[in-house]
Amino acid sequence: MTPILTTTADDADAGLRAAEPPDPARFLNRELSWLAFNERVLEEAQDAALPILERVKFIGIVSSNLDEFFMVRVAGLKKQLVNQVSKISVDGLMPAEALEAVSAKAHALIDRQHATWNLELVPGLAAAGLSLVAPRDFSPEQVAAARAHFNGQVRPALTPLAVDQGHPFPQLRNKSLNVALLLRRGRRKTRGTEELLAVVQVPAVLPRLVRLPSAAGQAHALLDEIIADHAGELFPGFAVAQRAVFRVTRNWDLDIDDEESDDLLSTIQDELRKRDRGAAVRLEVAAGAPDVLVKRLTEELELGPGDVYAIAGPLQIQDVAALADADPRPELRVQPHAPVVPPGFDEETPVIETIARGDRLLHHPYESFDPVVRFIEEAADDPDVIAIKQTMYRTGGDSPFVRALSHAAEEGKQVTALVELKARFDEDRNIRWARKLVESGVHVVYGVPGLKTHCKMALVVRREGGRLRRYVQLGTGNYNPQTARGYTDLSLFSADPVLAEDVADLFDVLTGYAEPPTWNKLTVAPGDMQSRLLELIEAETAKGPEGRIVAKMNALVDPPVIRALYAASAAGVEVDLVVRGICCLKPGVPGLSERIRVTSIVDRFLEHSRVFAFGKREAARCYLSSADWMPRNFKTRVEVMFPVEAPELKARL
Repeated sequence: MTPILTTTADDADAGLRAAEPPDPARFLNRELSWLAFNERVLEEAQDAALPILERVKFIGIVSSNLDEFFMVRVAGLKKQLVNQVSKISVDGLMPAEALEAVSAKAHALIDRQHATWNLELVPGLAAAGLSLVAPRDFSPEQVAAARAHFNGQVRPALTPLAVDQGHPFPQLRNKSLNVALLLRRGRRKTRGTEELLAVVQVPAVLPRLVRLPSAAGQAHALLDEIIADHAGELFPGFAVAQRAVFRVTRNWDLDIDDEESDDLLSTIQDELRKRDRGAAVRLEVAAGAPDVLVKRLTEELELGPGDVYAIAGPLQIQDVAALADADPRPELRVQPHAPVVPPGFDEETPVIETIARGDRLLHHPYESFDPVVRFIEEAADDPDVIAIKQTMYRTGGDSPFVRALSHAAEEGKQVTALVELKARFDEDRNIRWARKLVESGVHVVYGVPGLKTHCKMALVVRREGGRLRRYVQLGTGNYNPQTARGYTDLSLFSADPVLAEDVADLFDVLTGYAEPPTWNKLTVAPGDMQSRLLELIEAETAKGPEGRIVAKMNALVDPPVIRALYAASAAGVEVDLVVRGICCLKPGVPGLSERIRVTSIVDRFLEHSRVFAFGKREAARCYLSSADWMPRNFKTRVEVMFPVEAPELKARL
């Protein structure tokens, strides 16, 4: 085994660059594959069989997904251009070519998204008595209500920003809504007068939806459109020549070298403060915005024409999902799902007592996540528990795990929390949790330099009859009760002493300098996960038509694994893959992958579990993991893959 502490991100990137020649006939482009996934999310918004507010939710998810895509993936491609990276990816595209293809597909997707909004969802909302009204369509009563709201609730919070020699273009926050105006001196719109640029930022602290009086049903207006309609009042002595609502997306990835940082927490805090100064990567502007205004904005933001997206509908459309908060009618939404409590996990039976009788597997959200929470809460209260260790990647707000670990430490137990500060977009929240845990006496560590700790594992050490016994929970998803209600994930509980010893050893690796010579049941990345998966695939390949591979994951990107799957197909192995998002493998290609089928499931719950099975029926070897089959998971993250061995649990998988 490669010692876990000796693999760094730089080493991994260098190895990948050297090992993967371009092979466009065999690989799909990663970014284009992701956009195809988001098209499948849009199809949910287009599904007329769904209640209208469920469709609105999905169209908002499309926009939220695109935000992250531009902030990370498009920003990364642009950074490669700036740094003059000439590397051809395995799909055969140079960075400039990839950006051009991404721009074309993203523009088409966004056009489809807003056509869906205007042609399907707006009429559907109107039929349900819910409407978004533009200022040009206000009734006299709505005009008066909007003006009263602007003067009483909005105007005092606004700051008019001129843009000229003495006033530089403002450093607009990432994803903030703004109103751009071209102004002329004097109230008369005289031709030939110089037009001055100004910006008004829409306060994020105010509700986006503004309730208006309506003779029938509920009517709302967008705050940004009300501000745009009244923005001229902020510039006395000037006439508004042109106006448009716009939104800027910036590079939002942190630039951190944690191996060079003496204090990772302080370094991340410093980088978080710099985020809103990241380079602009996209300009969204209301459709119909004057060309001259769009040109001024693109120049100020240093963007090109391909970076501009004309939006024929609400910008930041995910905010419209708040309509659900204003209307409780059950027929407008999917009914809440009530998870079942599995046998043996009732409130009267301690979770550890259930685990002691044998391994247990829970499938969330169909089965309750509460036993996972109780596992830690009960351990915190149990006088026989002497130690608790847990990884924390995305824990959510008001986390019961943070409260339980804090309570356990205050009770005098040995408590260790590995908090991953670099969990993208959750960095600030994790810093707050880390501080709270430290204040309670929890031993908090931030992982291995150069790696992101992504594995999900908890360990409880209990004194029983004069000896110590370990109990573990290993999962495919985060310790987050909120997302556990909407993500499909799996949790394995076990008191298997061999598996528990591996988990304890891995915690020692993460908190100290231990380098175990081998793992008994765990497969750990970086180090041996990629090689172990290749071994498992090759073992099935050797069986020919008697081989069988079934795997479920969020993304399939890793070229060596994809090539191994192609070889398995060529040998006669039937391969079924369930890949929710990015898939760079080309299925069903004669002579290459005709025995490989790929299914993407997009539905009410976000498919998040990673399940791998090699072999047929009872002889299959089954594994769960926190890792997708991607270079980053194999090379730059701490991940675990663990076996499911009990026959009845294997049968469930």
